[in-house]
Amino acid sequence: MAIGGKIQALNTAIKEALPTVKEEAEKNPHAQIFVRAITFSDGAQWHVAQPTPIENFSWIDLSADGVTDMGKALSMVAEVLKIPPMEQRALPPVLVMISDGQPTDNFSAGLKAMMDQPWGKKSVRIAIAVGQDADHEVLQKFVGNPELKVLQANNPEQLVKRIKWAATTATRMSSQLKIPDPDSSKPNGGWIPAPPPDDASVNVDDVW
Repeated sequence: MAIGGKIQALNTAIKEALPTVKEEAEKNPHAQIFVRAITFSDGAQWHVAQPTPIENFSWIDLSADGVTDMGKALSMVAEVLKIPPMEQRALPPVLVMISDGQPTDNFSAGLKAMMDQPWGKKSVRIAIAVGQDADHEVLQKFVGNPELKVLQANNPEQLVKRIKWAATTATRMSSQLKIPDPDSSKPNGGWIPAPPPDDASVNVDDVW
């Protein structure tokens, strides 16, 4: 991510989404949900390094910086999807990518590294494009499913709605998906969430 206004909107959107996500998690007590986060600008780094139970999760604000090293971020995800640390049998991870630009490093290599892992293939992937400059083509490659389109957010209100939908959907999917065999070629149950309804309401004074 880049540009201060978008970053501040992202921070606000995640904080506003958290109560709803925690409520959703409480409806599914049989699945323990953990959250971690990577930031990518000039390089990539863990923003929340340890898997944190959703009920204990709080968001630390990001600041605007650098470029869009998306490939490095995916390579880091690949490392934590290996077996171990992932278990041989578990609920599929749900990965949410949020970006406002185009990759400035080797996106294809990072994506391949992630998809080479059994749990990379089995993960459910959701992408949010922030603003009209975001690269939909690479985000759709990350999603890897033509039935699940990249979500578009063109102002702060839309970003809040998209993140809330993505986070609550991820929480719901984490608890409802069946445990697959990571070595199987079958998808993780074929469970595809219905996309959020289109929201054409955009404040013309605040469009990204």
